[in-house]
Amino acid sequence: MIPLRDMIGSRRFPIVTVSLIVLNLLVFLFQGYLDRLPPLSGDWTAERLEWIDQGLQEPPILDPRYNVQRQSRFLQQSLDVEIPRGEWFLTQYALIPSELLGGQDLPPRISLPLWATLVTSIFLHGGIMHVIGNMLYLWIFGDNVEDAMGPIRFLIFYLLCGLAAAFAQIAVGPGSSIPMVGASGAIAGVLAAYFMLYPHNRILTLVPLFFFLRLVSLPAVFLLGFWFVLQLINGAGSVGGGGGVAYFAHIGGFVAGLFLVFPFRDRRIPVTLWRMVRRRLTPR
Repeated sequence: MIPLRDMIGSRRFPIVTVSLIVLNLLVFLFQGYLDRLPPLSGDWTAERLEWIDQGLQEPPILDPRYNVQRQSRFLQQSLDVEIPRGEWFLTQYALIPSELLGGQDLPPRISLPLWATLVTSIFLHGGIMHVIGNMLYLWIFGDNVEDAMGPIRFLIFYLLCGLAAAFAQIAVGPGSSIPMVGASGAIAGVLAAYFMLYPHNRILTLVPLFFFLRLVSLPAVFLLGFWFVLQLINGAGSVGGGGGVAYFAHIGGFVAGLFLVFPFRDRRIPVTLWRMVRRRLTPR
């Protein structure tokens, strides 16, 4: 199911939501620009093999497209590696759990502390559909959540959800050398806030029915609840199997959003779903 738009507008211009979308798109365009430049080359094999000889987790390869299980063979056979500059940049600022927890920044190194990748990775994307999908969700749901929180609190909320998402994914794969990138964990927190604040709002959604596509207006509580259940199912299926989607980042960001919406929303805005649940549970 692909959401296209919601049925309510915001009371003020969503400056933070729009700024985040613009920033993400600019970073992605910069990655594309770098890929048009001549690739970088160098010999980093000795340092990486030393890391492996010490009994530590195999380090991330420079090109994220390579299979992790082939790292040792790749490193031993390739003394002079050519890396597209966009992939260099992506791997540089991506969050790599084995590097972060091991405290060793392997090439390509960054000039920032390793913990900074917890934030920089939120603004990186691995492909055109990745960034478009994330920005579509942020555009549809971000303006109303920003409206309910105010710009400054919304920005802090967004970043905290992104951090919670990163820690959730690290918790299930602390030794992973696969670069983690994308805003989806932070956006999952935004979805959770919308889920709590505006459960009855209708979302115009593109729904595939067999070989046909149909436009359907769905309540947010159903659409976003269904999305979260899918993350739980896919996350359970991905345990121990790697994969290209950080489902536990989505789960961690969403759960963080469920709780953080209470202190971050404007006190005049009710947490509608929580109020409904309390009413149902209150003895009559």
